[in-house]
Amino acid sequence: MKRTLIQLQKMKSKEKIVMITAYDALFASIFDKYVDIILVGDSLNMSFAGKEDTLSVTMEQMIYHTQAVCTKAKESFVLFDMPFGTYTNKKLALKNATRAYMETRADAIKIEGGKERAKIVKYLTQNDIAVFGHIGLKPQSVRAEGEYSIKGKTAEDKESIIEDALAIEEAGAVALIIEGVKPDVAEEITKRVSIPTIGIGAGVECDGQVLVWSDAFGFFDEFMPKFVKSYADGKGQLTEAISTYASEVKSGIFPDDKYTY
Repeated sequence: MKRTLIQLQKMKSKEKIVMITAYDALFASIFDKYVDIILVGDSLNMSFAGKEDTLSVTMEQMIYHTQAVCTKAKESFVLFDMPFGTYTNKKLALKNATRAYMETRADAIKIEGGKERAKIVKYLTQNDIAVFGHIGLKPQSVRAEGEYSIKGKTAEDKESIIEDALAIEEAGAVALIIEGVKPDVAEEITKRVSIPTIGIGAGVECDGQVLVWSDAFGFFDEFMPKFVKSYADGKGQLTEAISTYASEVKSGIFPDDKYTY
């Protein structure tokens, strides 16, 4: 049965929400029965396309990958990550969010930003777009800030992030992703807002957790943030398998009679 927004919101403070990224139908079909939300994240620009950051991913790419995910996400809620530069003002944001809705079966869209994005979030929600906010460490701001850095270390920073969360909730966001934030800050936000919070590097007190699939299952090892737990040695297992396959083809072992018509 398809996970709905109302079901997700009822899970707050009662049952942890599980979110994972996916970028194609194959992995969506594998994850679908085990997670509540599949995020088609702009992280695909790094883990799928091999780029240094998320900033150059396009609407066309996000739509293509979301369409693929939606074909196999029979039970999971699907979240569309709005690319950098596609929501710099209200009209542009509505144009691109509407396109995401019309060209995919995504259940909601996600945008990065706090107080400065509140008017955009409000405008989208007033036009029937379900919006997940994203505060704290914002990957789309990496070039402006110069690096990825943990947020909420100072009292001033903590208060600013809490203000961001409250402003995005008041604007009508249906849920909130909190990334790279000190756990005490994320905990306070989770207690103060009525919408679900999804943490990534923000501690266990959030209403749910999200990881990038290639990080979680050991396929991406160029760098490993502290918050990532690797649940499998995917790259190692696949490397061994492709090595064996190549060796068997070279030596003539494969295909033998068992694998021949």
